[in-house]
Amino acid sequence: MAYVPASLSKPRPGAGQRLAARLTSRAVLAPIAAVIVFLLLWEALVWLNGWPDYVMASPSDLPPAYAQYWTLFLVMGWQTLWRTVVGLIVAVIFGVLVGMVMGFSRTMRDALYPLLVGFNAIPKATVVPIVALLFVGQHDFNTVLIAFMISFFPIAVSVSIGLSTLEPEYRDILRSLGASQTTIFWKIALPKTLPEFFGALKVAVTLAFIGTNLMEIVSPHGRGLGALFDSGKTNSDYPLMFAVLIALAFLGIVLYYIVVALEKIFAGWAERPQG
Repeated sequence: MAYVPASLSKPRPGAGQRLAARLTSRAVLAPIAAVIVFLLLWEALVWLNGWPDYVMASPSDLPPAYAQYWTLFLVMGWQTLWRTVVGLIVAVIFGVLVGMVMGFSRTMRDALYPLLVGFNAIPKATVVPIVALLFVGQHDFNTVLIAFMISFFPIAVSVSIGLSTLEPEYRDILRSLGASQTTIFWKIALPKTLPEFFGALKVAVTLAFIGTNLMEIVSPHGRGLGALFDSGKTNSDYPLMFAVLIALAFLGIVLYYIVVALEKIFAGWAERPQG
């Protein structure tokens, strides 16, 4: 039996595997490198200007704040996260339904667009006190409601645009074959709308966090990272305030990458490989 070197007996990874590994490493290393550069620039900016921590906290001021208040960050971070996720889920359901109505009916699209645009143009900070007065004591409901109100608009618009631009030839062919409107939606319209939907969902994630923290800060009730930020402001604990901001950014990034993972699962076919 002929001797085969071990290096030759193992199958070598193909070009597709090498490309996938390179893209994966770049997708992981590039964001980490960007965060490190951002933190270094932030630290250098504070150091060069000689700002004390009550003017501008630096990244090196944040670890002591996390160490001192780590239990509060865990509890209030969870409160902010689950209410944001619930508001986002409600926004997805409502936004998809409204987008379907607008996408399949030009009359409804012409009727609802001005209402949606006008409602979205209202600063939600002015809506928070009204909601707080309408539902006194319903803190969780109020927070979820504001998160929903501020995040459903891009989802509704993206679904509407995706459905309204569906090629009529597809509908005519499927209808001639006896397909119902529901079949057309599930087989053609929904897959075509998924790239636009996930693009809007990435925007809605950040908007939902903005809505949650608006309610937690403008109408304080002692819950969530917004309440922790307000506590730091009241006590002039500026490192704590900046630590809350970074924690919010971290939660937003985590939720964003969850959406990216879902997009790769359900709409990965729409992504073009880049060199």
